[in-house]
Amino acid sequence: MRLMNVILGSTLAVAAGSGFYVLRKGESSPAAPPPQIVHAEQREVSSAVNATGTVRLRVGSEVRVGSQLSGIVTRLNVTVGSHVSAGDLIAEIDDRPIQARLAQAQAQADLDQASMERARVDSQRADKLAKEGLVPQQQADDLRLALAEASAKYQKSLRDRDLVKVDLDYVRIRAPISGTVASVSTQEGETVAASFTAPTFVTIIADHALQLIAMVDETDIAGVRPGNPVSFTVDAYPARQFVGKVSSIAPKATIISGVVNYEVTIELAKDAELLKPDMTANVSITTAKRQVMSLPAAAVQQEGNEVFVWVLLGGRREKRTIVLGSKDGAMVEVRKGLSAADEVLLSTSDPQVKR
Repeated sequence: MRLMNVILGSTLAVAAGSGFYVLRKGESSPAAPPPQIVHAEQREVSSAVNATGTVRLRVGSEVRVGSQLSGIVTRLNVTVGSHVSAGDLIAEIDDRPIQARLAQAQAQADLDQASMERARVDSQRADKLAKEGLVPQQQADDLRLALAEASAKYQKSLRDRDLVKVDLDYVRIRAPISGTVASVSTQEGETVAASFTAPTFVTIIADHALQLIAMVDETDIAGVRPGNPVSFTVDAYPARQFVGKVSSIAPKATIISGVVNYEVTIELAKDAELLKPDMTANVSITTAKRQVMSLPAAAVQQEGNEVFVWVLLGGRREKRTIVLGSKDGAMVEVRKGLSAADEVLLSTSDPQVKR
């Protein structure tokens, strides 16, 4: 009895083991992921000219502000890096000598005015007496000329006074343009002498005064036109892309180490406040745009000199030779061999493709 139980247990154990084995064998294997299908599509691509350039100041954008008067600087309101607006007060010169000259000129004008009034009274009296025959006519004429002379002298005194007033306006030195102070050459308490040339107080660089000068090779200059969009980077901000547009092209070449280049002036569009003069830039000038058939580069394969893709036709893959053009990021231009209706495989591991 015990022997039968042992045999029966062994048989069940074998059966159970066999059943487990069959179950494991009957399990379905995980399905392979279906291949990804893409289509060639129309995209706009750009043709560009690459060059190096330098950030420069526009001609006339740097203004040196000086004094037309000699005197002691009593006030200086700016430092290097200060931003000023047109009309802001930059500095003041001691106005006491000018005020003294103005008072003197006013006193002279008052004296000449009194002399003119006396000459007018004398002339009027002489004219009246001459009509009555009490004084000679020549005396009346002489007094009339004396009146004209006194009047002219008074007018000259007024002009001299006005000239001093003009000098008084120069005591306060104001910013002629809006911009940033690049240098300061005079300090408070210093004496300036404006004998022959106006001493420079500060140098102001006008707002939006920067431009980019790119050196374009003669082989590329034919495609560059005013108005072409431009993008560029500088070493100071390698992750930032600046933009602009071509404003002019130099008619005369610049020869550097035997290489013929043309200066292309580029107007900056925005973010110019981040740039500094003499920064070096890597420039890309977009010269043309066109529509092309493009495809993800991951779908393109190559064996030797043959470039091809796998196309899905009737549930099966087919090798299709293509001709490539330019590359734009992860996309490549397909010049020949595909149409927009073709289904291109990104994965070609299974020749039998179920839809």
